[in-house]
Amino acid sequence: MTLVRISDDALALACGADAVAAAFVAAGCTVERTSSWGMHWLEPLVEIAGQGFGPATPADVAAILAGTSEKAIGEIAAHPFIAGQQRLTFARAGRTRPLSLDDYAATGGWTGLDRARSLPPAQVVSEVTASGLRGRGGAGFPAGIKWQTVAQAQAPRKYVVCNADEGDSGTFADRMLMEGDPIQLLEGMAIAAHATGAQRGYIYVRSEYPHAIAKLRAAIDLAAAKLAPFVVEVRVGAGAYVCGEETSLLNSLEGKRGEVRAKPPLPALQGLFGCPTVVNNVLTLAAVPHVLASGGAAAYAALGMGRSKGTMPVQLAGNVRHGGLFEVAFGITLGELVNEIGGGTASGRPVKAVQVGGPLGAYIPPSRFDLPFDYEAFAAAEALIGHAGVVVFDDTAHMGHMARFAMEFCAAESCGKCTPCRIGSTRGVELIDRIARGSASGPDPVENLPQMRNARKSGRSRAEDVALLEDLCETMRFGSLCALGGFTPYPVLSALKHWPDDFA
Repeated sequence: MTLVRISDDALALACGADAVAAAFVAAGCTVERTSSWGMHWLEPLVEIAGQGFGPATPADVAAILAGTSEKAIGEIAAHPFIAGQQRLTFARAGRTRPLSLDDYAATGGWTGLDRARSLPPAQVVSEVTASGLRGRGGAGFPAGIKWQTVAQAQAPRKYVVCNADEGDSGTFADRMLMEGDPIQLLEGMAIAAHATGAQRGYIYVRSEYPHAIAKLRAAIDLAAAKLAPFVVEVRVGAGAYVCGEETSLLNSLEGKRGEVRAKPPLPALQGLFGCPTVVNNVLTLAAVPHVLASGGAAAYAALGMGRSKGTMPVQLAGNVRHGGLFEVAFGITLGELVNEIGGGTASGRPVKAVQVGGPLGAYIPPSRFDLPFDYEAFAAAEALIGHAGVVVFDDTAHMGHMARFAMEFCAAESCGKCTPCRIGSTRGVELIDRIARGSASGPDPVENLPQMRNARKSGRSRAEDVALLEDLCETMRFGSLCALGGFTPYPVLSALKHWPDDFA
């Protein structure tokens, strides 16, 4: 009987994977549901004896089984999109069943936890520090330093909190890992607990991820004996973007309104319920078992460039031909990711801009595509790597409208705790409206935005309004309590700098 492997990842399901699986069962095949390979433009992707076919529909089943399908892509593992990657965090992607303890153990699972528990906690912290692993959620803060702070804190209770509130546009790596390899995340959390002395862990997941929530809860039940005495619980958020910020997340976990806390005190000293708390992103914690496995910190630190060590699961989205997940060591250029790996735009039109790091990331023009994927290089270019979501836009994108959206998004999602974010974002929308209405001649550039008509009421010139917008962005950047207000200026200023004509 033919064994057919099809992903049960949420994206594959949305593309009709269940119907394809049912058609193969009806044809007399055995169907095995696996994690996703991450080649999203080919979903639903069917695998038979290592050979791939996609995107498949129920109507393709007969031709696939007969070996005459035009949707054959050859050996999946040898496909350029897969073969060109350096997969650590997603090494099991497409290869294993998400909730199979046997599959997990057979592919190196638990090696990191077993080794960590054979070492003193301080040595585990030292290895994580030596690996150069930095937070993959956006801030890029060294994980080992955060762990060391929690480990040295004196308190009767400590916690490990996984930030799975993946809210950035164009990002899906957290979801893929929670749905496709949830036990790896649990292993990483257990290692963090051993290293810091934590007794309990929480995974904070946004409610928009029902499949991930179900997988995590099932995985916790399956792995409970191995994780013990460490106990993990899933908590579901209500979808507020600001709860991706660690202190807002902690407030939400405590049953409070999701708003930013002033720092200090740091969560590492006074976090959940006032106790020392490790707060790390899904990808950070999922990388930890590889740091502690055979090869250790030195092997992990050998990947990447500069202070950006290891690999990063880059998510290609937007107007791109080959959208999906591409895990690679830091140092690859943005141009390689967009043009060679992503295949350029899906529309076939020229690339106009790429936004990296979610809705608060800078817009980068093709002239800067030589920029290496590296925290320091991006910071020097006044840009963000963030959660490594890469969203592509073609030449039909209006960057003035995109800048306005950034301010509007901030105004809608602000928790309201600090004035620069709460008021500054609203004033930013008004300023961009006035700038757009400041053209001396020519057609109305914003005729499709009724709310922007008659917006210009001040006596300032366009140049003065632009200068005021830049000044406002500086105030938001340095005066906001958290990254929501602090990073909103990045897309606004980058759009204004590289595409000034789109504001006229």
